[in-house]
Amino acid sequence: MIAVLGTLGVAVGLVSALGGAGTLVAARVLDQPERCRQALAWIAAMAAGCALAVGAMEFALLSDDFSLAYVARNSTIATPLIYKIATLWGALEGSILLWALVLCGYVSAAAWRFRGRTADPTVAWALAVMLIVCVFFFALLAGPANPFATLADPPPDGGGLNPLLRNHPLMAIHPVMLYLGYVGFTVPFGFAVAALVTGKFDSHWLADTRRWTLVAWGSLGAGILLGAWWSYEVLGWGGYWAWDPVENASLLPWLTATAFVHSLITQQRRQMLRVWNLSLLIITFALTIFGTFLTRSGVLESVHEFSESSLGPILLGFFAAIVVTGVVLVAWRGEALRNPASLRSIWSREGSFLGNNLIFAVAAFVVMLGTVFPLLAEAVSQERLAVGRPYFDRMLAPVGIALLGLMALSPALNWRGTPAELRSKRLLWPAAAGALTMVVSVSAGAHGLWQVLALGLGGFVIGSAVRLLWLGVRRNGWRGLLGRTGGGMIAHIGVGVIAFGFIASSAYGSEGEFTLSPGESGVVAGHQVTYLGLTDGISDGNRVVRVRVDVEGRGVFEPAVTRFAEFGQPISTPSVATSLIDDVYLSLASIPDEGSDEVALRVLIKPLVAWMWLGGAVLVLGIAAALVPIRIGARDRVRRRASSAVGATGSAGVHADDHHDTRLNAGAVEDRADAAAGQRGP
Repeated sequence: MIAVLGTLGVAVGLVSALGGAGTLVAARVLDQPERCRQALAWIAAMAAGCALAVGAMEFALLSDDFSLAYVARNSTIATPLIYKIATLWGALEGSILLWALVLCGYVSAAAWRFRGRTADPTVAWALAVMLIVCVFFFALLAGPANPFATLADPPPDGGGLNPLLRNHPLMAIHPVMLYLGYVGFTVPFGFAVAALVTGKFDSHWLADTRRWTLVAWGSLGAGILLGAWWSYEVLGWGGYWAWDPVENASLLPWLTATAFVHSLITQQRRQMLRVWNLSLLIITFALTIFGTFLTRSGVLESVHEFSESSLGPILLGFFAAIVVTGVVLVAWRGEALRNPASLRSIWSREGSFLGNNLIFAVAAFVVMLGTVFPLLAEAVSQERLAVGRPYFDRMLAPVGIALLGLMALSPALNWRGTPAELRSKRLLWPAAAGALTMVVSVSAGAHGLWQVLALGLGGFVIGSAVRLLWLGVRRNGWRGLLGRTGGGMIAHIGVGVIAFGFIASSAYGSEGEFTLSPGESGVVAGHQVTYLGLTDGISDGNRVVRVRVDVEGRGVFEPAVTRFAEFGQPISTPSVATSLIDDVYLSLASIPDEGSDEVALRVLIKPLVAWMWLGGAVLVLGIAAALVPIRIGARDRVRRRASSAVGATGSAGVHADDHHDTRLNAGAVEDRADAAAGQRGP
């Protein structure tokens, strides 16, 4: 019965997605815009069908219905509740089902948001594109990724998930956040294609997609950071980013989306970068499909990778179709996309955004090359190659330093150009903050030219952002913390804090490995750890060895190692003594011999790792603040126009500093104002 309901839900979703897409396309081709509204009913039916399918699968998991092959392979009776729920996205077919659910949620939200504008050609084509994407994923569920296949002879218990997927609560959060990011780019992608189809390239389509892009971009960034935290807490190697190909696959669309988030402001204000922005959205969505291909095709050996399946060629074909369609549409509209607006000065806000985009493009190319080259080499020579951390560190270190430098400089620049005297005044205190950061870092033991420089630039970034936030708060009170500029500066502070944590933990960590008997101690980087004893027992049929370790000044912690009966290989579960200064990371190097109380204890000291997670929280907070619409009164609008006139002449000098900074951070520059500015032109 559950399999029937689930299959019915998938069928309803597929038919409804086809019906909605067909209705919209036919209405536009036949010039019957009044029919477009009928698509809303199709979208509602599609969402209901998907909800039925997901509900059926979750019921099967929670009720241990092993007649479903998916449940029998990936769940057990003894699986805790949180992991039974999360098993929905723990394997191939269920992950596609979750993708479809999130996709239906986004499409339904977009349909509701634009329900009064379905006759608008841009909205109608955008919804049609989104529904075509829905058709693709429902077709996967109805065919090669069917999650409701049944077994004629159900087993009494299931096989269960990979142990690495059921030993930390982040299993319930990290994948969902990634999917909210991956799938969320479908909405701006739909609007980008719609703009190309209709030939309407004004700022309205950008205003329609800005918040959707921010939500998807922020969700993907949060998902990546949560994944790094999960890796740090679970895998036992003491790191949070290994340049694993699947990690890279999630980073690639985030890099291109970050470029778009910055460059769309330039198009709205100066009508520049039209082709670039459309291309970025198409590339970003295509990269989400590419990442799906990497994890679900069996071409990689990775802790993130799902079981080998027949989906690889299908996903690769869909990826190719997206790229080809995008290239054809951009080439078709190439002449119309040209704009006379040009870059007047590199010392301008648009100049900094252009540099920002170039840096992110270089970073994406480097990551893509390091990810794809081994696959291409293996396909040609049948030899398995690996591109490891040294390549990425060597190639991306200068890119990261350049990016921090631009982030520090950009808030001090006007649109169109900024006099040198004004730049100097605005950058004085942020530069002092960067210099002070370097002094403090060296005093604390930091060394290495590039590491110290990067730490200083992180302080420079934070100082520059705080300066602009302070001007906004002084003028507008709490409203200065919201809107595009306020939220953007909070996000910059988050990036600066992440930079501190990343550099310090990567460059200045220490480690030691000790073979200890109860009562014995070891010392690493001034931290004494004392082995107190162990417990060795059976839990849920698996041997679990748990060791008690006293970390001087921080308490007792219990790293463990588990030998799963069905998995064989021991799985280490580290324990971390966290502080804002450093982490003492404890893990067992091997499972002790039965009857022995001697252990091999690995101790890592990781400076400022907690700043990574703190900075990530600040980054997400900044994105949330940027989503808040801010309106201003008539007096503020008059002052803004006056300040704009002063800034445009380029002759304001230092006396216009406060006025112009307030203009930049007034919170008034929201979607409608930006659209108006874009329509007026330079």
